[in-house]
Amino acid sequence: MTAVRDYDVIVTRTGIAPGRLAAADRFDHVEVVSVEDLEVVLFWDVPARATGRMEASLREDLQRLESDEFIARWSAVESEDDY
Repeated sequence: MTAVRDYDVIVTRTGIAPGRLAAADRFDHVEVVSVEDLEVVLFWDVPARATGRMEASLREDLQRLESDEFIARWSAVESEDDY
């Protein structure tokens, strides 16, 4: 069973401009939440210019990895160089 059945990704953008046009000091919030109880499992403040890339990587991994593999892989992510 893939992780998409257990988790969802929520992205909160902190500005109105698209990420690629955002100011260098703008950070967006990316959360992985449990579908069962809506608790936040993982959370990052991401530079707005990298938010789209991170969201795409998260959603791809949700589709292809098992739940425990997904959490193990994304628990180690600390910066945009890690995904």
